[in-house]
Amino acid sequence: MIRRYLLAGLFTLLPLVVTIGILRWIFDALIGIFKSPLVLGYTAMQLPEPGYWTLAFFSAIATVLLLMLVGALVGNFIGRQLLLWLDELMLHVPVVKGIYGATKQLINAIQSGQNDNGGGGFKEVVLVEWPHPGSFTLGFVAHRDCSWAMEGGERMIAVYIATAPNPTSGYVVMVEAAKVRPVPMSPDQALTWAVSGGIIIPNSAKIPVTFIE
Repeated sequence: MIRRYLLAGLFTLLPLVVTIGILRWIFDALIGIFKSPLVLGYTAMQLPEPGYWTLAFFSAIATVLLLMLVGALVGNFIGRQLLLWLDELMLHVPVVKGIYGATKQLINAIQSGQNDNGGGGFKEVVLVEWPHPGSFTLGFVAHRDCSWAMEGGERMIAVYIATAPNPTSGYVVMVEAAKVRPVPMSPDQALTWAVSGGIIIPNSAKIPVTFIE
């Protein structure tokens, strides 16, 4: 009886705890970005150093204003040229260009189902046997033809496997085309499934788990 109550309480509070944890992470990230200029501003005005929630409040406002500013820049010619220049700059900085370029292409692929290198994008959802025999997960076809990586790679498919709860963090695996099975599910549905930890599934999806030995 006690064990049942403990488990019931745990599963009831777990979503709330996870939500609070994610919000706390967001607040800490915002504070980390804007803390220095805010503290300098308070010091210049001879005010005491702001507390945690004050920093979080002004950091959130600054983030919203920054997003609105970038959105406004995208909407006019001069702004687009400025952002293109910044984009080119980031793609020419050693080390940074690898992280920035890969992240940008990944986000573009998730948003539009296309990538910048002529690959398959994330338009196709497939079922793969991963991370070990007998375990299966959903992935997105990133590119058909891995001949650049290995001999016989033209028979391999690069599959991106998203992680939960952040789909921009994941794994890329090369799988034999014969061992990949298409799934009657849209990319949005597959992403929702991954982000929810496998809880939310489309009612129309019927996944045939049959692989060639």
